[in-house]
Amino acid sequence: MRILLIGAGGVGNAIAKILARRSFYESVVVSDYDQGRAQAAVDWIAERHGAEVAARFTATRIDASDSGSVAEVAKAAGATHVMNAVEPKFVESIFAGARDAGADYLDMAMSLSHPHPTDPYAQTGVKLGDAQFAEADEWQAAGRLALVGIGVEPGLSDVFARYAADELFSEIDELGTRDGANLVVRDDEGNEIFAPSFSIWTTIEECLNPPVVWEKERGWYTTPPFSEPEVFDFPEGIGPVECVNVEHEEVLLMPRWVDAKRVTFKYGLGEEFIGVLKTLHLLGLDSTAPLRVRSAAGPVEVAPRDVVAASLPDPATIGPRMTGKTCAGLWVTGTGKDGAHREVYLYHVADNEWTMREYQSQCVVWQTALNPAIALELLATGAWQGSGVLGPEAFPAQPFLELMARPEAEGGYGQAWGLREH
Repeated sequence: MRILLIGAGGVGNAIAKILARRSFYESVVVSDYDQGRAQAAVDWIAERHGAEVAARFTATRIDASDSGSVAEVAKAAGATHVMNAVEPKFVESIFAGARDAGADYLDMAMSLSHPHPTDPYAQTGVKLGDAQFAEADEWQAAGRLALVGIGVEPGLSDVFARYAADELFSEIDELGTRDGANLVVRDDEGNEIFAPSFSIWTTIEECLNPPVVWEKERGWYTTPPFSEPEVFDFPEGIGPVECVNVEHEEVLLMPRWVDAKRVTFKYGLGEEFIGVLKTLHLLGLDSTAPLRVRSAAGPVEVAPRDVVAASLPDPATIGPRMTGKTCAGLWVTGTGKDGAHREVYLYHVADNEWTMREYQSQCVVWQTALNPAIALELLATGAWQGSGVLGPEAFPAQPFLELMARPEAEGGYGQAWGLREH
């Protein structure tokens, strides 16, 4: 397996660091629009793991917005797999570039949605991933695999959904992804500051778009942003967090392969975060349409959302200022294998103190990076096989969860996952 990793920001950097501890691949080309950022990831690996490990890694420049550039770099690298680790606005160009290069493809977020033009808070328009699923037959005919939505979310909850259907339930009423955290970021004086732990560009896209819900009798439909609030009690000391509906890929993926009556995604944003997002929307600062702005160098065009992203700390750099844990998981209700009602929460928790100590990566980006690394290894060994455009639910969950939890000393990733009965 020869991997082209596109993006050396927080998540891409963490993927490279995780892969440095593994041996299932032949080479990894770390690429970024800023080649210096890609080289920094390779240099870290050399410093931490030595020249022999680093010899399998190289750095190069790529323009993720140009499918031709993606195909050219992939072909030059002899890539068998293209791992997309950049913002979802680049999904379609990277997806096309990987296809043109004859490589398999993985991502952690799918092609962007567009709200219904006249009834956005009741009906879906263009859904997340529609552009990719429209090419499923072409990928399958070519014998190539596009594994979409294999980050932490989407990704891990999708694996949990397959596991719940196969091992725990005879009938599923609801698959409800529930994510939350107790993370705090502080400035040099110790004051808590507003510093999102993930790309604000992506966060705005997810949280201000109409959330999607799926019901067996109704199909996919939308609600207003931040709808249906509920308090969910997260494990391992995180505690109760208010969660709200958010647009996310799990709802678009799970119903395609797992039989359930209802599928939802709710995220613990918190009152302050919701207030900031509402203000950005009110002021039009969530827009991606460029505005003409006067500057000292003359008029320039800039998208308001890009300005917001540039004004906030880079999520990849806030780890030393962060404390707490983040939890990703799936709440499942239905009928157990014994015929009795059952409710469980399947989850994984990442502690920022541990991820910083082990990888110098903050816990949210590291947890996101863990799952594509596991998936790549399963594809390399043949434990996962397929063609077309597939989500994690299309593959057996047991090999993933076993490899994830097995201790590192025994060839696994040493990341225990939990099952809490409700």
